[in-house]
Amino acid sequence: MTIDYDFNDARDYMKRAGTSKMPPLIICSALSGGMHGKELNPALPETPEEQAAEARRCYDAGACMVHIHARDPDTGYARPARRTRDFIDVNRLIRAEAPDLIIDNTSGGGMGLTLEERLSSLDANPEVSDIDMGPFAVALQLKKREAPLSGRDQDEILNDVLPVTVHETEERARRMKDKGIKAVPALFHPGHWSMVHNLIDKGLIEPPYTFGMMLGMISSSLPTPHAFLSMLRDAPQPSTMFVMSVGKHDLPMSTMAILMGLHVTIGLETNLFHKKGEMADSNARFVERTIRIARELGREIATPAQARQMLGLSATPTSYA
Repeated sequence: MTIDYDFNDARDYMKRAGTSKMPPLIICSALSGGMHGKELNPALPETPEEQAAEARRCYDAGACMVHIHARDPDTGYARPARRTRDFIDVNRLIRAEAPDLIIDNTSGGGMGLTLEERLSSLDANPEVSDIDMGPFAVALQLKKREAPLSGRDQDEILNDVLPVTVHETEERARRMKDKGIKAVPALFHPGHWSMVHNLIDKGLIEPPYTFGMMLGMISSSLPTPHAFLSMLRDAPQPSTMFVMSVGKHDLPMSTMAILMGLHVTIGLETNLFHKKGEMADSNARFVERTIRIARELGREIATPAQARQMLGLSATPTSYA
């Protein structure tokens, strides 16, 4: 089901708002991320088995896509994976749990990895992968992992920048295109549209485009309605947009995405709390809340088959047997 919807067209928006004419909402669950872990929330999945079980919970709740950061078993799953086999282990178990779920492997990984280590995820044959459109700063405290956890014997201060060059974005896009992986450029502020247009001009990404908007990080756009709308203004069409935000800003920004006919990436990667003072006991908790809000606002929820059509993916899920 291809829906020709331009979220920057005011008249088209008014015709669709509050009705089933809006594109069905694609819900992507970001299960874990590549930095914090169970030391901050015991529900965060780290092992392949935990990630697969969590993916199934999200699928049963109504998600049709999962964003995966595999973890390195040699570090007690405390740090991001740097080998293809670690992603294959997760992908295979997820596919067994949810045969038609869309699998999105990060190609960013996390801090402290070489480019080749970050791109090792692509050889695990995900259907979708992200491309950070520029460098971003990180400043946080990684907490000590108490037994039975392992991999970090004391608190660590992380004050660093993940370097991303123009040529790196091109290389990531080129490898994804060669492997038939849907590339999703991830933007942290409006200046990153210049990097997107570089990929378009060089034929490295093709329509229908899919983008990710990340708000609320220390070096990204602010998680405000004004910044949200500013990010949308220069998006090339036809395109779909996933919105992701950090912490307490997750709920208002994902609700704006639902209102605008966009899509959401939600989960323990960026938000550990279901509400103030209450930790989320599963990624599925965010899926359930999002669906309640979407239904009140007139949005249908996309099935995996609908999402595959909307994103220009194969109708046949990748096999990891």
